[in-house]
Amino acid sequence: MPVVICSLGDNSVTEGEVSEAMQLAVLKQLPIIYLVQDNNWGISVTAKEARAMDAYEYAAGFKGLKRMRVDGSVFEDSYIVMQQVIADVRQNRCPYLVHASVPLLGHHTSGVRREFYRSQEDWEQHLQNDPLPKLKTRLLEKGIEAFFLQELEEEAQQKVREDFDKACNAAEPDPITVEEHVFVPTPITKEKGNRIGNKPDKILMVDAALFALRELMEEHPTALLYGQDVGRLLGGVFRETATLADLFGDERVFNTAIQEACIIGSAIGISAVGLKPIVEVQFADYIYPALNQLVTEISKSCYLSMGKYPISTLMRIPVGAYGGGGPYHSGSIESTLLTIKGIKIVYPSNAADMKGLMKAAFHDPNPVIMLEHKGLYWSKVPGTEDAKTIEPDRDYIIPLGKAAVVTAANEAAIAAGNTCCVITYGMGVYWAKAAANQFAGQITIIDLRSLYPLDEALIYETVKQHGKCLVLTEEPQNNSFAEALAGRIAKNCFRWLDAPVEVMGALNVPAMPINIALEKAVLPNAAKLTAALQQLLLQ
Repeated sequence: MPVVICSLGDNSVTEGEVSEAMQLAVLKQLPIIYLVQDNNWGISVTAKEARAMDAYEYAAGFKGLKRMRVDGSVFEDSYIVMQQVIADVRQNRCPYLVHASVPLLGHHTSGVRREFYRSQEDWEQHLQNDPLPKLKTRLLEKGIEAFFLQELEEEAQQKVREDFDKACNAAEPDPITVEEHVFVPTPITKEKGNRIGNKPDKILMVDAALFALRELMEEHPTALLYGQDVGRLLGGVFRETATLADLFGDERVFNTAIQEACIIGSAIGISAVGLKPIVEVQFADYIYPALNQLVTEISKSCYLSMGKYPISTLMRIPVGAYGGGGPYHSGSIESTLLTIKGIKIVYPSNAADMKGLMKAAFHDPNPVIMLEHKGLYWSKVPGTEDAKTIEPDRDYIIPLGKAAVVTAANEAAIAAGNTCCVITYGMGVYWAKAAANQFAGQITIIDLRSLYPLDEALIYETVKQHGKCLVLTEEPQNNSFAEALAGRIAKNCFRWLDAPVEVMGALNVPAMPINIALEKAVLPNAAKLTAALQQLLLQ
């Protein structure tokens, strides 16, 4: 049985994500060994200052997590303990924590030298537990000749010198390559398949996602689906994964605890062993505990490994406000996510796009986040009936980064210079369609569908055609993605603009009210947009 060994510094055990990982390990009885090296220091913070207990004592709180102490400065003891632990994990499939006491001998970094914060007495005490002299003494006691150990030391030193010289003499990287390897190429570059399938009835967006996942999991045995409440009993709080656990079993479709960092972070290891994780964070407002994993690990892996280790995962996140979801179930988070370079973000507004984009997101070898407006899932919001479409065929797929023209202004109105375009996505598409009904033939609506990569070519072409543009978002307006996009449009289309690029978003409040009337007051809507378009068309 394969065994995973995670090496940790003792002070890192105080991180909440370590607790999440251990909780999952004992829940699933995973064959993981947490090897904790404890030198009683952080950087300049002592163990006494930073923690109430060491990792061995902390591990006692996790039922089913075996634990062992060892003097990590003694090679023989460490070797024997790890032999025993690995054998136990392989035989019994269980998680383990090994707490190894080790000395801190050097500097944390060249910029944080030990004399800045450590006493001479402390350093000398640690020096007594230097593992190399201890090992050398023990080998001599075992009858190993001193000259042989001397030769080993000289060979090791020579190897280090050669490698150091090789690194120093290596050519500097070419600055022209600095933007390479943010992503690896995706195989999905063209729209293909039949968007209008052969089934007569329209389907809900939530069902389009469900059917797409079912087809993908049928075709790809390496696909795993997990998150909060997605398993057999409920099938998602929006029924977005209903029946999948029955079809594919609890090993491929399963629930997790309320552990967003672990849900997102575990996709890294799962992807690394060749599986395809499809993970769900239950509401957009719950993404924040997972941002460390998104920013520090998932987004950077491809770039830092020069394209060798992209994290191939599909992350689903229900977003948006409707029906009094309140401050913790109504969030729009695209601006936050778009500050993270190295991830792709898609945002479908109808069932056909949901299915086509989900297929492309799955096949993309890079990390992709799919934002799914829960108000569109069931078309329960008045005016969103068009979110239901005929189900596309099984092979239908939409490349990421391709926007769609939802409604086009007529040629006569364009020629008269009496039109404008609305650039939007998600629920904004339906506010824009309702408002456009008040301006016969004067409004072109672009549904972005993909926020990164972004179809800038279609955006600029459309703006240049009309000379007037409004960017519409559900997010609070100030400092949003929509405002950033408006700035880019203004710069790239300046010579063709007849008026400043307008932006409409939600009011700039920190939370969505739970009261329905207040929620309505905060959000954009068709009436507010109609008034803004009237003013824009007069300019």
